[in-house]
Amino acid sequence: MTRHALAVDVGGTKLEAALVSESGALVAGSRMRRATGRDADPAALDAAIRDVVAHALAALPAGAELVGAGVGSAGPIDRAGGAINPYNMPKAMGYPLAAAVRDAAASALGRELPTVFGHDGGALALAESWLGATVGAAASLSIVVSTGVGGGFVLDGHYASGATGNAGHLGHMRREGGLPLEEIASGPASVAWAQQHGWPGRTGEDLARDAAAGVTVARQAIERSARAVGEALADAATLIDLDIVAIGGGFSRVSDDYIELVQRALTASAVHEYSQRTRVVRSQLGDEGPLIGAAAFILR
Repeated sequence: MTRHALAVDVGGTKLEAALVSESGALVAGSRMRRATGRDADPAALDAAIRDVVAHALAALPAGAELVGAGVGSAGPIDRAGGAINPYNMPKAMGYPLAAAVRDAAASALGRELPTVFGHDGGALALAESWLGATVGAAASLSIVVSTGVGGGFVLDGHYASGATGNAGHLGHMRREGGLPLEEIASGPASVAWAQQHGWPGRTGEDLARDAAAGVTVARQAIERSARAVGEALADAATLIDLDIVAIGGGFSRVSDDYIELVQRALTASAVHEYSQRTRVVRSQLGDEGPLIGAAAFILR
């Protein structure tokens, strides 16, 4: 009997769920997403979770064993209390996410599922070390550069969650001018910076298009993001002695050379030879990584 887990991932722009098999594959037809955003409140999240969880569980293959639910969320999180405190969803501060998923699954199944809750950066780190770009690394960091910036560590094959489950929350490390990294390097922050410098576009997709077409300020916004990320990663590599960093998230694909720009900034900023050797690579799991990682909270 094949083991499966329900995976739920909650971020600043979307909430989604799917079933994931013990091999790390998403079950066909099980994935569903709903929008979140800054206006997402507890009632909206309750409704979205019920929808995506019911849809995912309806796709459970005949004869499969459903062993639990793994839940990853943008942070900070309160792992012990099962709640989230996401800066990019201010109306959802204190929302009891783990209980909401557990209740939605119980409503759909008629029984409770064991539920494990963690930071979405940690979920991504687990996924990449299981099936992706950091397999076999002694010390790895996996990050997302998207609506926000966050990550997680895997050390000697084990997810390093930290005291409260927030290890790897590098989006709020202070950088240039005392700003958090997320307010410099994320997609929305980069768009806002370009707009402040006269660029008329509105989205990260607009920024990517204009940069590829040679619009100077659009390209500068991308380089500014990559430089800030690389410098932050140099600090992380110096502190943790990392082999490799895997980068995913929508804004990391804003230019073909974004990963190379980050690597260049890391190498230039790192002080020691060991941290200068840290490699930066693109995530191998694409936008399935956070769901695979949430399932890994249960399956691994």
